[in-house]
Amino acid sequence: MNIVEVINVSKTYRQGASEVRALDRINLRIEKGEFVALAGPSGSGKTTLLNIIGGLDRPDSGTVIVDGMDCTQMTTSQLARLRLEKIGFVFQSYNLIPVLSAVENVEFVMLLQGVPTKERGQRARDILDEVGLKGLYHRRPAELSGGQQQRVAVARAIVADPAIVLADEPTANLDSKTAAGLLEIMLEMNREKGVTFIFSTHDKMVMAYARRLIHIRDGRIHDGPEKE
Repeated sequence: MNIVEVINVSKTYRQGASEVRALDRINLRIEKGEFVALAGPSGSGKTTLLNIIGGLDRPDSGTVIVDGMDCTQMTTSQLARLRLEKIGFVFQSYNLIPVLSAVENVEFVMLLQGVPTKERGQRARDILDEVGLKGLYHRRPAELSGGQQQRVAVARAIVADPAIVLADEPTANLDSKTAAGLLEIMLEMNREKGVTFIFSTHDKMVMAYARRLIHIRDGRIHDGPEKE
């Protein structure tokens, strides 16, 4: 069953007086439960594609279907609801709220979803335990290492049981040992909970962990070796 379908999607940005074609008639299908890497160099279009799948950006043309819903026909508020209910995000820069503790950052999505206080606190602590941050619940981002901050970001992304987690260069600011530990956590979540993970990356370690590689260059998908 396809959880993501991208059909003939194009996107162009203006840079000064010129135009840059970030995506050029992209077609892509991703099945539920996949662990996929969109691989390509900087400027290849992989982050733009991830943002369009996540409803953070809109294509100029084409269709994007996420979990059976046509995102290209949604209003801004409908897209926000889709992101809240169906999609978890892990960003290269962590995107944690600096004035909130680790547990409060993880609770934030559930707060927006209206989950009761006691339940969201317990779920947040449980997921922080799972990602190896037991006892660090009340530390703010500035009191955590880069790897710990990214683990908080992963916990926040998966705590509300999203259908899809989109991870944009999640290992870019991490050393190799920390990155491997983080990827193991996400792979375990994929295996145990069936969460679909889609990465954008040029990190060879992420590519090695991925079960499927999708190569992007100059805004187009190119045939390359795929992994089972």
